[in-house]
Amino acid sequence: MILTTTNEIAGKQVEHLGLVLGSVVRTKNVIRDIGANFKSVIGGEVHAYTELMNEARAIASQRMIDQAQQYGADAIIAVRYQTCSVMGGASEVMAYGTAVKYVN
Repeated sequence: MILTTTNEIAGKQVEHLGLVLGSVVRTKNVIRDIGANFKSVIGGEVHAYTELMNEARAIASQRMIDQAQQYGADAIIAVRYQTCSVMGGASEVMAYGTAVKYVN
């Protein structure tokens, strides 16, 4: 499955199949919080949270791809990611785009 942030795929004519999205809500845990609190005092990257958000993006992306495959899509164009806090300690990551099928 091709994913692109552009609105077209060079050299391909496509039929738009519709919006596809994937979403996941992830929470922090006590072990990661201890490290994060320590890092907030001394500064620096919180690797545990970076890993948590990378995992969340991967899950959201796969869910978006799964939905596009159900539509029979060849690619997803105009892919975007969005995050938001849904409650204390929990964040949602959403991946969305337009599923397309090659015409030629």
